[in-house]
Amino acid sequence: MNDEITTTVGGELFSFDGRVLEVFGGSGARFHVRHMHIRVKGPDRKGNRTMEICHGRPEVPGNRHIWRYSAKEWDELPDLARFLETVQAAIDSAAAR
Repeated sequence: MNDEITTTVGGELFSFDGRVLEVFGGSGARFHVRHMHIRVKGPDRKGNRTMEICHGRPEVPGNRHIWRYSAKEWDELPDLARFLETVQAAIDSAAAR
């Protein structure tokens, strides 16, 4: 992947260039595909979801950045779901190497 992809959620900009995921705004952060994992939990009984982007691997997690979305908010963020799928594919590809 050579092209940068972005999505905006509220006041935060998520940017991914194929290797590094950057979050601008709020509590900004950088994550490298070889040293991060993504987890989206939910929906719970009310339809809420929790998104975690963590440094480290699932078996040895490091710092976590957590966002919570109501069912309505998540439904209004289809670009975020596609963005996360792209990042997850890059994580899986890096892990296979």
